[in-house]
Amino acid sequence: MPDHLYFTDSDEANALIATDPMALLVGFALDQQVSVQKAFSGPLAIRERLGTLDAEKLASADLEPVFRAKPAIHRFPGSMARRVHDLAIHVRDNYGGRAERVWGEAGDATELRANIAALPGFGEMKVKSLAAVLAHRYDIAAARALVPPHPTLGDVDSPQALIDYQSAKRAHKAQWSKI
Repeated sequence: MPDHLYFTDSDEANALIATDPMALLVGFALDQQVSVQKAFSGPLAIRERLGTLDAEKLASADLEPVFRAKPAIHRFPGSMARRVHDLAIHVRDNYGGRAERVWGEAGDATELRANIAALPGFGEMKVKSLAAVLAHRYDIAAARALVPPHPTLGDVDSPQALIDYQSAKRAHKAQWSKI
């Protein structure tokens, strides 16, 4: 397990998302219509405001005030509070509150894809991106077959690599928009 993922400008947030599987999943859930840095800083903000990232506690909490407190955790605090709440319920109910079981108990790529895709708010792009992180940063064998050929967060292993990834992602999106 890495001790940091370099998805934010905060060493504390980077350490949290690397070492707390629920924080990693929450960061991915928030990675929508905000920068990578903002999305993956969210788990630390939630923990600071709520005192925990425990799936059971997140599932039983009213997260909207947590998300709306200034500065807001996400550009869409109400919908993202619901999404994180739904994610926590899913992890609580399907994995006993242990987010690492999403990938740790997957026997192969097909099962891992199904586990990730079943997470609230996780479409195909997030399946591939999370799989790339799991394959490249956590050496999860079942994730390797799910890694796409284009740049993903799984390629980010330093602050400079995050800058390079974001540049490559913009170029990739521009190319796709021409098709």
